[in-house]
Amino acid sequence: ETPELHHVGQKGPSGSSRLDFSLSLCTGMNAAVRAVVRVGIFTGAKVYFVHEGYQGLVDGGDNIQEATWERVSMMLQLGGTVIGSARCQDFRTREGRLKAARNLVKRGITNLCVIGGDGSLTGANTFQAEWSSLLVELVKTGGVTAEEAKNSGHLNIVGMVGSIDNDFCGTDMTIGTDSALHRIMEIVDAITTTAQSHQRTFVLEVMGRHCGYLALITALACGADWVFIPESPPEDDWEEHLCRRLIETRGRGSRLNIIIVAEGAINKQGQPITSEDIKNLVVKRLGYDTRVTILGHVQRGGTPSAFDRILGSRMGVEAVMALLEGTPDTPACVVSLSGNQAVRLPLMECVQVTKDVTTAMNEGRFEDAVKLRGRSFQNNWNVYKLLAHVRPPSTKSGYNLAVMNVGAPASGMNAAVRAAVRIGLIHGHKMLAVHDGFDGLAHGQVEEIGWGGVGGWTGLGGSKLGTKRTLPKKYLEEISATISSFNIHGLIIIGGFEAFTGSLELVEGRGKYEELCIPLCVIPATVSNNVPGSDFSIGTDTALNTITTTCDRIKQSAAGTKRRVFIIETMGGYCGYLATMAGLASGADAAYIFEDPFTIRDLQVNVEHLCEKMKTTVKRGLVLRNEKCNENYTTDFIFNLYSEEGKGIFESRKNVLGHMQQGGTPTPFDRNFGTKMGVKSVAWLTGKIKEYSRHGRIFANTADSACLLGMRRRSLVFQPLAELEEETDFEHRLPKQQWWLKLRPILKILAKYKADLDISEKAHLEHITRKGVPVEANI
Repeated sequence: ETPELHHVGQKGPSGSSRLDFSLSLCTGMNAAVRAVVRVGIFTGAKVYFVHEGYQGLVDGGDNIQEATWERVSMMLQLGGTVIGSARCQDFRTREGRLKAARNLVKRGITNLCVIGGDGSLTGANTFQAEWSSLLVELVKTGGVTAEEAKNSGHLNIVGMVGSIDNDFCGTDMTIGTDSALHRIMEIVDAITTTAQSHQRTFVLEVMGRHCGYLALITALACGADWVFIPESPPEDDWEEHLCRRLIETRGRGSRLNIIIVAEGAINKQGQPITSEDIKNLVVKRLGYDTRVTILGHVQRGGTPSAFDRILGSRMGVEAVMALLEGTPDTPACVVSLSGNQAVRLPLMECVQVTKDVTTAMNEGRFEDAVKLRGRSFQNNWNVYKLLAHVRPPSTKSGYNLAVMNVGAPASGMNAAVRAAVRIGLIHGHKMLAVHDGFDGLAHGQVEEIGWGGVGGWTGLGGSKLGTKRTLPKKYLEEISATISSFNIHGLIIIGGFEAFTGSLELVEGRGKYEELCIPLCVIPATVSNNVPGSDFSIGTDTALNTITTTCDRIKQSAAGTKRRVFIIETMGGYCGYLATMAGLASGADAAYIFEDPFTIRDLQVNVEHLCEKMKTTVKRGLVLRNEKCNENYTTDFIFNLYSEEGKGIFESRKNVLGHMQQGGTPTPFDRNFGTKMGVKSVAWLTGKIKEYSRHGRIFANTADSACLLGMRRRSLVFQPLAELEEETDFEHRLPKQQWWLKLRPILKILAKYKADLDISEKAHLEHITRKGVPVEANI
């Protein structure tokens, strides 16, 4: 294993850490800029903006300006880049890099944070490799003095990937990708209603000249009939296959067809497949009313999603830490995301694998290209192929699987149900829909559901099956009768904490009721993100985006007025996930949560902090409060406290967001997450049913036959409910350990509080070749 990088700093004359940062930006990176500036200042560094990317680095002068804390206020909700970005031919030449080096040396800048795509990052690596020779040449020509060159003996470089295409190998998500998916899905949802009304076929072209990620996730998120991506061209007879699929879809009663095309789509011979080609094919062969929509640069614009703001902030913090710990022997690295973990990877390893993808595609090695894209891409591609290209078999398995929703509604539940039903049918199972949760299971509200019965469900919020909070303990006899009556062999339970506790009650009832001895799988789906065994729950991302968007609007409502502080109450029960992450995404000054106890002294410090902040150029403050963070320090109490103490300095307003957080159209993340969870749960259940089948009867009473499927760090894993019981605080409906609590120091530092950054999770330098985790089995 690679050892952790340790802190090494250059010492200035006063003995304090003297580290300077410079930023070169590509679009959609304001959250990262804000984090680098504020964490850099927090560590005692001097931070510089480089305007207009490498061009500003070459031209120098006013393009390189010292950054201040206040200058990055109110940046989070802005799209694009506030410091500008530009393509630069000069930096491609050694002469241009000499000018850039001189501009850095003259200002004592020895650390460069580069935010961009593989071209920008490759340029940065070249710059670092040449640094010593550039200094020698500058000293020789009198560009810098020998003393200045000595003080800038080595250049540390850290990269962050900003690209809507998600085309950089080594990271699960690049900054900007999630926001682009939000723009795309808004348009797809709007087009879907039009297409259904007119019985049309729509061909949508999305960006992705060399990478099909946007097209692939869009296809999964909207249940498209077909997707064309550069990494995996269709077979030579794709025209016949496509037309047959469109006919089948219409034959099942669907009123629309959707085909997604990446702009770089090609056939096996490397020739382009254009959206117009596809339209002409459908019109000529099928006579369907067909329209083409090319989304273009609308995908690059708009307000950043909550995920991108949090990702940018986390990557910005990690970039600063990587620069602080840099030594002359440290290779240029890129800070990246794997699962929910920040990691550091050697920059050129990532660049090389990214180039290897292009080489594989050019040489027709398309299977290698998909593998090189990484585990996440492979999983998504395999799920898409199953849902779109595999037909239900004519021979049946003889097994019956039931699916149900339990607890409060959460956006993305329907996507999970749809995926589970269709994959179940592909496995040859009979699929049963249970209405109204355990209550419906007890009263026999069960019906068979077919392929068309879940058509169009991916983009629907709420719960189409109906859901209740009822727990099963008092209905075990009736539930056993229903399971027996409908001959249910396996059960998928999609829901929140009630789904978890209710499933434990079913397992407990196995001792008395043999009918309950069937495999069951719990899929966490709740806005609160409080189900043990999973870092994320379906529905949480949608709720988080709702809160973040609302906070943006609330802050904007005070534009042009006197100074104002907003107190906003979020959902979550006792779980502070929504308050904390929305605080990171919206730039909150504080987020009060149950897991991080606070006193009247803490409230006093927060009020005094805001009073001082409001005496500067900052005019707005934002304080989030989780609904059950403290029974005495209520939202009204905190509002009254801030109102009283802020008199003459700022006004206070309060908002209770309420049930709007549970509604809305699911985000791309929740649609995709729900789809993958639904697919994987059925594959696991199928295996368990076969394992526990004896002479046509199912008898499953072991701990590993009742599991929860959750995202843990980098993988989707099945965990026995009995084991998770030990990890749960049932009184407060919380997991005893929650990964996101390690991000709270970042929230405090970015709000200008004194906090210990060392308690946040540190990344290690890894190697991309060691990240090759096999594709999840049994999909």
